[in-house]
Amino acid sequence: MIDTLFTPASDPPSLALPVYGSRVPAGFPSPADDYLETALDLNQYLIEDAAATFMVRVSGDSMLGAGISDGDVLVVDRSIPPAHGQIVLAAVDGEFTVKRLHKRSDRVALLPENPAYPPIELHNGQELQVWGVVTGCIKKFL
Repeated sequence: MIDTLFTPASDPPSLALPVYGSRVPAGFPSPADDYLETALDLNQYLIEDAAATFMVRVSGDSMLGAGISDGDVLVVDRSIPPAHGQIVLAAVDGEFTVKRLHKRSDRVALLPENPAYPPIELHNGQELQVWGVVTGCIKKFL
């Protein structure tokens, strides 16, 4: 389920933030390194085609296995042709969902990434509209 739609920005503002050169281990601690590598503009990092990109807020937990949680903001690019295996924002019979696209032969399905949810098998007479391919996920911890 999708909670909030954000409108596309034709020319998003630039905001460069510092990026340090050393990676931070997620395992054992290592000595701190104060080496500043560059600046990172989140718009440049997350958005390839600004005119075709928008963001949506996720509601629900059907995509936990893909690292997408309730409340996350997804970056969706409408200019990318949807392909098998990609995570997409889709409307099935007018209802929005975020799922992994499964296209093989004449079979089309939308697959969750949580075993508590069944796949959405599309049958004759059902309408599927893929609004775009999910290219990023923004998480907030606080």
